[in-house]
Amino acid sequence: MQYSIPKGTFDILPKDHEEEDSWKNSDKWQYLESVIHATCADYGYKEIRTPIFERTELFIRGIGEGSDIVSKEMYSFIDKGERSMTLRPEGTASVLRSFVEHQLHSHPSLYKYYYIGPMFRYERPQSGRYRQFHQMGAEAIGIGSPQQDVEMIDMTTELYRRLGLKNLTVMLSSVGDAVSRLTYHEALRSYLAPHFEELSADSKVRFSKNILRIWDSKDSKDQELLQKAPLIQDFLEGETKEHFASVCHLLKKEGISYVINPKLVRGLDYYNKTVFEITSEDLGAQSSIGGGGRYDGFIETLGGPSLPSVGFATGLERVLQVMIKQQAFFPTAPHPFIFLIPMGEEGKKFCFTLACSLRHEKIPTEIDLSGKKVQHGLQMANHVSATYAIVIGDNELQAKQLQIKHMQTRQVHMTSIDDLVSKIKEMRKTDV
Repeated sequence: MQYSIPKGTFDILPKDHEEEDSWKNSDKWQYLESVIHATCADYGYKEIRTPIFERTELFIRGIGEGSDIVSKEMYSFIDKGERSMTLRPEGTASVLRSFVEHQLHSHPSLYKYYYIGPMFRYERPQSGRYRQFHQMGAEAIGIGSPQQDVEMIDMTTELYRRLGLKNLTVMLSSVGDAVSRLTYHEALRSYLAPHFEELSADSKVRFSKNILRIWDSKDSKDQELLQKAPLIQDFLEGETKEHFASVCHLLKKEGISYVINPKLVRGLDYYNKTVFEITSEDLGAQSSIGGGGRYDGFIETLGGPSLPSVGFATGLERVLQVMIKQQAFFPTAPHPFIFLIPMGEEGKKFCFTLACSLRHEKIPTEIDLSGKKVQHGLQMANHVSATYAIVIGDNELQAKQLQIKHMQTRQVHMTSIDDLVSKIKEMRKTDV
């Protein structure tokens, strides 16, 4: 029986097995992740890694029972201890659970973390949307100032800039604090109540559970009904209104262009105050490549201290797809500097020892151990994009003279076996 990959998932393969979707190339993923690590380090964020599954109640409490993620999309299962577990659908709840559980707040520090890893949601697979997908996110805990919001947005846009992304739109909004949201909920409910029977089935559920989620509806009738609905920006007051105004002012001051979208509410219940989303026209219908916002009070619901927090997350699949669509720069994939082609048993023994020595000197080296003809070895050297190839058989060992052949220019360098390693080291220095 031949097995196939589950629906909504994909393999990430080396370049020499590259598929039609070149964003599934592992070299591209490694480059993307290296830029993420470097960018987060420059902004003072440190990596945190959490399990890919957690207790189900963590996500119900954190994300919100009325959200689509909890009600429709979670991969949950009962373990052998009769406990409900869920493959993580997003990263923030896990990071904050870890923050509280390990009492990281008790140590004097700047509480700034980032994560990279797979997430899981049971939804209809389509372009840019998968059942197992990969997400990078960051969380800044303990600072409630508008500057912290802007730092998060700045880091997000700077990451995209370093990756070469263009023509992105930063959409900005505020979902207010608890008081303003309560007042707004009542106003929106009063507006929609006369049209309740016209709402979609999902929106009827959201009407009572979390009416703000109706703004996320893709139903055309729902969107038509919402065209003249009250907007939450009109209900912001006091500190919340000042906070949003300060965020807008700071973004302008730092030269980060944005568009205020009062209909932006994000898909998770824990957000308050600032929310933002970055979109690209090169993704089609699934235009969002990342977003986030402030979630003050979330940590407290998990049994931790009352600390303000802000974060963002970006889908790595979507980022790579935009990079390829926009022909962004990718570095040359790692490849062997030296490719050894042994002929005969003595040649194989010599080449194997030589390969180990060169690798210990941090010189990328590959060896054809198949025992096939020279032509096969040269084809393999060409296939893996080796810089140089060396054929070593009985004749070369007896003469103690070797040819180092450049695979592109066909130029040949002669050297003795005794000088071979030092010659390769010298060539490597000039090549790098």
